[in-house]
Amino acid sequence: MSRDKTMTADEVVARLESGMTIGIGGWGSRRKPMALVRALLRSDITDLTVVSYGGPDVGLLAAAGKIRKLIAAFVTLDSISLEPHFRSAREHGMFEMTELDEAMFMWGLTAAGHRLPFMPIRAGLCSDVMKVNPQLRTVRSPYDDGEELVAVPALRLDAALVHLNRADAHGNGQYLGPDPYFDDLFCEAADQAYLSCERIVDSAGLRAEHGPQTLLVSRAYINGVVEAPGGAHFTSCAPDYDRDEAFQRAYAQAATDPEEWRRFTEQFLSGDEDAYQAAVAAFAKEAT
Repeated sequence: MSRDKTMTADEVVARLESGMTIGIGGWGSRRKPMALVRALLRSDITDLTVVSYGGPDVGLLAAAGKIRKLIAAFVTLDSISLEPHFRSAREHGMFEMTELDEAMFMWGLTAAGHRLPFMPIRAGLCSDVMKVNPQLRTVRSPYDDGEELVAVPALRLDAALVHLNRADAHGNGQYLGPDPYFDDLFCEAADQAYLSCERIVDSAGLRAEHGPQTLLVSRAYINGVVEAPGGAHFTSCAPDYDRDEAFQRAYAQAATDPEEWRRFTEQFLSGDEDAYQAAVAAFAKEAT
């Protein structure tokens, strides 16, 4: 059996199905697997449960009507506080949503990664999280302390999509920026996980320049690797590139008007990934 797991974004999406629960890594408008999200937009897949520290991944999938249920702690563009497509979708009741505290979300992924049904934690107690999620339960410690804790259910995923700075062909993934954004937990919580990266390098190269402490995702959890330069655009992928604030502003502005959004999608989302990157380059040239 070949250890080479390289594939294209469209080949990744071909392994996904409507109705799946899909976790999307990154955080807000930071290091999102946007090339994989764009490939998902080009597909007929729909009726998804999306699990995400949400950003434009959620916004684009919501605008395309592909989300049946969203599980998230927030949906933001960071420098723009609320993702505009998400806001509109919520206001119009376009999908079901479970809102969790950020720590509850993390421990839900952790429970799934350890194949546990839930994880007992303190986060969420005495907060409105328990009110807006009446399905959440508490458990009492069986030890002498008798403490009451929230039983956060496992966030088990059918598939996970993440983006990292570097990877090898076997699926070992490396981050070079300041934060791992829980991408490893998404992969461990999933039945299948797909990693896009800025550049595929040989295995020795992952360790040589930045050290083994930057290796975030193990090949044991990865089913496919996609080399996608600029694959997180327009979100940031530090230190390779920062968030494209000018493009993000154009995206957010277009989201507020149906005709502007139609023109935006025709310009940037009507073709494949190469067409997208060419359109982005033309946009940047025009802006300067």
